[in-house]
Amino acid sequence: MKPYPLVLSAPSGGGKTTIAYALVAAREDVGYSVSATTRPARPRERDGADYHFLSRQAFEKKVRAGEFLEWAEYSGQLYGTLKAEVEKVLASGRHVVLDIEIQGARAVRAAYPEAVLVFVVPPSAEELLQRLGGTKGSRAASLEARLRTAVKELEEALAYDYVVVNADRTEAVAEVAAIIDAESRRPRRNPELADDLAQLGRDIGALADRLSTTKEA
Repeated sequence: MKPYPLVLSAPSGGGKTTIAYALVAAREDVGYSVSATTRPARPRERDGADYHFLSRQAFEKKVRAGEFLEWAEYSGQLYGTLKAEVEKVLASGRHVVLDIEIQGARAVRAAYPEAVLVFVVPPSAEELLQRLGGTKGSRAASLEARLRTAVKELEEALAYDYVVVNADRTEAVAEVAAIIDAESRRPRRNPELADDLAQLGRDIGALADRLSTTKEA
């Protein structure tokens, strides 16, 4: 079966990155596309593993060179998916999972019509608020903007192939894994299936012929 991009999108705090990492850890047929960003690395984040951390100048140079499959500015920082990262995983025979925003998902679908798009949503507004750190703490100043952005993002969810409610991480990962398995069984993703079915039909027809011959005898 030909591997395909699996796009995970969600409002900030929706849990798409956690699900992506869990899928990669649990499945040998899935690889992760490491995105590039201009934002500073957070504690314990590693360059080349969590993100490719680039200066704005270096990022914009890659944009001009056409090295990005998609890119966008989010909360004042640039984020993008490098074409080479996607092709590297696909060439290894694995599906490539990308956790990206809605604008980027559209670009991936345009470049890879066979891509599968999954929108991850929180179980409730209150749960999303808690995941964003609540109304106190260092992120409280940007909380309103994040919530209003989430409202706009949810308006795009029905344009995706699937919607997964992330109430429990384990269950959400299992649901996305089930989507991968189901998609892998679609006839359009398995060109060899036509030959297999044709051979099975011939074999069954041969059995029918033998039964017919036995009855006549």
